[in-house]
Amino acid sequence: MKTIVRRPRALALCAAVLALATALDAQVATQANSTYQTPEGRQAVAKGLADPARDERQKPQELVAAMGLQRGMTVADVGTGVGYMLPFLSRAVGPAGRVIGEDIFDDFLASAKQAVANAGLHNVLLIKGTETDPNLPEGQIDEILVLDAYHHFNYPEKMLAALHKDLKPAGKLIIVEYYKSKDAMPNGRALTHIRLDKPDVIREIEANHFRLVSEREHIPGSQYMLTLERN
Repeated sequence: MKTIVRRPRALALCAAVLALATALDAQVATQANSTYQTPEGRQAVAKGLADPARDERQKPQELVAAMGLQRGMTVADVGTGVGYMLPFLSRAVGPAGRVIGEDIFDDFLASAKQAVANAGLHNVLLIKGTETDPNLPEGQIDEILVLDAYHHFNYPEKMLAALHKDLKPAGKLIIVEYYKSKDAMPNGRALTHIRLDKPDVIREIEANHFRLVSEREHIPGSQYMLTLERN
């Protein structure tokens, strides 16, 4: 006779919790981050990030206007790369404001530092973060911009928890991301490069103590913009 061993309910529950924790800790952006694993790969990415033609594609002035930044605010650019958005953000918050550019790669931060020096930006601070925490000053940020970078988060739950604590009580999280669709990126790359489409991005962020305030099309057919508050 075959003996059936039943697991105690508490033990089964613990196993389920452990499995969930393991899933949450897993690196989820392997495909999107494959190019970033070598200096040569990052150098190739940097050329695109610093391309002068990017203004036409990215529409940075329109993005800053939609963010509603005010003079004197503190704004963070998480995943700043080579610092493309820093001059636009710097002008928006003015001399009395502060801009924090964050990235996890030293070579990107070196390029951003040079860009800041070349532009004579005196209200910009550069910070090295980690894959789980951007290391921003806690509770001091009015707005956090995550431009084309959310799909690179290997640990989204941990990053969102860190961003939540870094915002002021009435602060805003701004996500600008690609649609997961054939035409959102060249050569249909978004279908494999982008982890979640917009509805799932919203669900994931709202599940981590944020509330969606507004959404808009940023680049028609390519990018959308989400504005969220702490919940």
